[in-house]
Amino acid sequence: MKGKLGFGIALILVLNISSSVAQRISRIDGSKISADVLDQEIPELMRKAQVAGMAIAIFNQNHTVYKRTFGYSNALTKKPLKSTTNIYGASLSKSVFAVLVMKLVEEGKLDLDKPLQEYLPEPIYDYLHLKRWHDDYSTLKNDTLYQKITARMCLDHTSGFPNWRWDLPDQKLKVMRVPGKRYSYSGEGMVYLQVVMEKMFGKSLEQMAAELVFEPLGMNSTAYTFLPAFEKDYAWGHNTKGALYEKDKDNEARSPSTMETTLDDLTLFVEGVLQDKIIDKKTTAQLFTPQIRLRSVQQMGPMSLKDTDAYDGIQLSYGLGFGLLKSPFGWAAFKEGHGDGFQHYMILFPKQKTAVLIMTNSDNGESIFKKLLELTIADKYTPWKWENYTPYPGM
Repeated sequence: MKGKLGFGIALILVLNISSSVAQRISRIDGSKISADVLDQEIPELMRKAQVAGMAIAIFNQNHTVYKRTFGYSNALTKKPLKSTTNIYGASLSKSVFAVLVMKLVEEGKLDLDKPLQEYLPEPIYDYLHLKRWHDDYSTLKNDTLYQKITARMCLDHTSGFPNWRWDLPDQKLKVMRVPGKRYSYSGEGMVYLQVVMEKMFGKSLEQMAAELVFEPLGMNSTAYTFLPAFEKDYAWGHNTKGALYEKDKDNEARSPSTMETTLDDLTLFVEGVLQDKIIDKKTTAQLFTPQIRLRSVQQMGPMSLKDTDAYDGIQLSYGLGFGLLKSPFGWAAFKEGHGDGFQHYMILFPKQKTAVLIMTNSDNGESIFKKLLELTIADKYTPWKWENYTPYPGM
């Protein structure tokens, strides 16, 4: 189903308004902004950049102080986006998985630095693959480098795997560089960790996520697959012209990419991280400790292979499941989400006890992130050029 949206009308709906419309929200630089101002400014940014729908939450003192949804879950039918609307989480899945992994590390069930192959009685390539493709490691039979890959390397994107096997000319998975030596964003790395964990513990990703993260936090509308319960209210992705993408509902559970969630649930997750509800302070500190400095011009694409000193001022780095930067207000941890029709971002400033979560169902979403981050929490440090968040003209 495809449709095209005209954005020349007042399309914004504001939901989940907090109890005090005069509420003042603290930003990381000590300045404040009112909820009323955000309620006015955010819809205008969306209108200019033709963003169909947005869900946003802001956190002060590690608690939610602002939570809103604007616009539509389906701009063609004008169905409003709600805080309970299912939204495809894209790569925000990775940060949730990182917390899950660190819970197992905290419990002594997984060692970050033990080669993952050593946990298995048989070579990974000898196992019968039971999924459509993501647990097929038959092409690693003559690959000796994969045996060096650890959980830490999978979480900090130094596994040496490509982002996806489909990115390679022959579409056959291989280790592209010596593990642990260079950052290279990789969904395959996290899938490999997931598959090893499933074999180690005899549980699926869905089971582990539910037991260790979703249920303890009350994330009752989140899963790594699209569930029948989500049919009643889910967000459609929109391209840059406002046309609808087909909704992908048949993904098998993959740790880096298939999470389905809601604003309400992901707000609980961010609070859970900020308040150490799943993992303790020491483990959270590990999550947010730089593992490798990032010097590439951009995170993805050809420019990821070229280096620059442009980000030395913020000591751009990668932790475990989160990117890291150093600001005058302390270290910050960030994570992007990007898929067809869905563009998301969250950044946490633990020292300031401040964070923001942004989710959009539009390919235009990232074009207003720079402005939105500055407006909401005075974040002027997010490396938007590195993330290829090209601002909408005039923003």
